[in-house]
Amino acid sequence: MKPAPEAMKFASWGPSTKGSPRQLVILCHGVGADGHDLIDLAPYWAHALPDAVFVAPDGPEPFDMAPVGRQWFSIGDLDPAELGSGVRRAAVGLDAFIDQQLEKYALPKTDYALMGFSQGAMTALFTGLRRPNAPRAILAFSGALIDPDSLAAELKNHAPVLLAHGELDGVVPAFRSRDAAAALGKASVSVEAIYSPKLEHGIDDIMLTAGALFLQKAFAR
Repeated sequence: MKPAPEAMKFASWGPSTKGSPRQLVILCHGVGADGHDLIDLAPYWAHALPDAVFVAPDGPEPFDMAPVGRQWFSIGDLDPAELGSGVRRAAVGLDAFIDQQLEKYALPKTDYALMGFSQGAMTALFTGLRRPNAPRAILAFSGALIDPDSLAAELKNHAPVLLAHGELDGVVPAFRSRDAAAALGKASVSVEAIYSPKLEHGIDDIMLTAGALFLQKAFAR
């Protein structure tokens, strides 16, 4: 087992049924937040996955543009090369954390899914597609595909991906998910994409419902 960094604290919820969990869902928050920001999704999605444990880790670094919050990598420099280096470092910690949680709950190496919002979506996409043991699903909400040019050479699995984005997003524009869908399709990754017409940078009921169905189908396979 690869140890997770000590700084990676987490919030967890579930399973809603008695007994040990049968699935693991990792929730990756956006920049400036922490694991508690997304753990409230767990009771909603537990209707679709009552035997799942939901775990929301804190990003590995303090947010470097505010006195509170965490980040997966710095966004102080938006140069694509810098973002690529940052998400690659973050992936090392998330990769280890996933393995640690699977071992903690004595789950098979593929009985997990990744979900992320904004920067967490970028980190989940980058990490999940490069793991030898594929997740059942990757859900990327309001995110982007970082360093797409490296994907073909580094792709380790073809986990199904759900992309969801608000059309009015002014933080991470919706075209970033459209670009991600095109790049993933070119790499023969199965992609579903939904775009919420009146949503800015956030998660709405359309995305929550789509996520629940996507997770339910992924673990039923």
